Amino acid sequence: MALLKRKVDSILADWKARVDHKPLIIKGARQIGKTESIRAFGRANYNYVIEINFALQKEFRPIFDNGYEVDTIIKNISLLRPSWEFVPGKTLIFFDELQKCPDCATSLKSFCQDRRYDVICSGSLMGIYYEEIESNAVGYKEDYEMHSMDFEEFLWAKGYSNEQVENLYAHMISLTPFSKLELDTMTEIFRDYMTLGGMPEVVKTYIANGHFGGTLKIQRQLLLDYEEDITKYADKTDKSKILAVYNHISTFLAKENKKFQITKVAKNARSREYVGSVEWLDKAGVINVAYCLQNAELPLKGNYDPSNYRIYYHDTGLLIASLDEEAQEDLRANKNFGTYKGAIYENIVGEMLIKSGYEQLYFYKRENPSLEMDFFVRDIDSLVPVEVKANDGATVSLNNLIDWQSFPDVKFGIKFGYKNIGWSGKYYTFPYFLAFLLKRFLKERQRNN
Repeated sequence: MALLKRKVDSILADWKARVDHKPLIIKGARQIGKTESIRAFGRANYNYVIEINFALQKEFRPIFDNGYEVDTIIKNISLLRPSWEFVPGKTLIFFDELQKCPDCATSLKSFCQDRRYDVICSGSLMGIYYEEIESNAVGYKEDYEMHSMDFEEFLWAKGYSNEQVENLYAHMISLTPFSKLELDTMTEIFRDYMTLGGMPEVVKTYIANGHFGGTLKIQRQLLLDYEEDITKYADKTDKSKILAVYNHISTFLAKENKKFQITKVAKNARSREYVGSVEWLDKAGVINVAYCLQNAELPLKGNYDPSNYRIYYHDTGLLIASLDEEAQEDLRANKNFGTYKGAIYENIVGEMLIKSGYEQLYFYKRENPSLEMDFFVRDIDSLVPVEVKANDGATVSLNNLIDWQSFPDVKFGIKFGYKNIGWSGKYYTFPYFLAFLLKRFLKERQRNN
């Protein structure tokens, strides 16, 4: 299968072009394409690539036992592989599966100061003791968190060019509605993306075959692999709790308020006992957590209730795969989802926000008077409510947030749905497939105002 074009490709190219670049750590959930992208980059840009996988090649784990000086490490590697060549300025050393050898991180300071060889490390967030790695290498490394493929990368896989993607943004920033052909075509492709998700093996299979056959089997195996990794990497005392949370995500997304309630996961369970489980899955890159704002006002950080949250899959295709076997077909036909329908669209929009650079998701819900908003983002001086509509219903909460004087930080809103581009005088309406461009849109809108 052909290599998929990924955004990390340009990150790697920019990194190499900087004279003062430090060792790079690329982290992310498992099986999102980290190794393949780094390997392809190495082949294209270096005369020599030294690749060590600490999970598959356990014999290399002791190479740091004699110290962390570069010459000592190179000598130990050469003892195990005498034919490997290390040529200063022309060699990339790629340490894969970093979580299996945290000692490797301590060596990054030496590699950074030595500067003879470029070093890239990769690791799964699930099981990576990042606090330990952070303390060992602080100031001597660069970090990049990678995700499964976003919608733009999916469009590239389908054969769409950068110019065609830019045309989508040109419509968005100029508020020019799409033609029926444009809207219908992009909506259909987006529905395929929701169904498949962005896990590279799934997308490759779909592109190579030209149909969905075999993709559900791969997705279901990925779900099992994540469960296996939880069993492998989680502390024994937390393992059952983490698995309980992980296995109940879709259950709570099906509920009307989507709030994750620990008391419904296990009998007599207490929320404080499971906080660490949610944090573990979040740090592992397996879930996206949205926290409820205490007040619909700025700032976002520090203004939320850590005990009131919703949990979403990091990849919507895996959410679909966790449902009934017919769920893929139902989504493509846009039917048979009931309360899941809203959850699926919230999941995909939340996923697209995270992948576009928003670090944390926030929502808002209060009972009296009733007011609810799916997500909040911000620009420099305003709070921006983001409503996700699975059906073409009323936008009461969105209008109230904008109109009521008790929310002075809210000046306008965003509504995503199966609608064309528009401006009501209060909020922008965009089709779902433009959500990956929202952060860019808000920045340019602010510059132009």
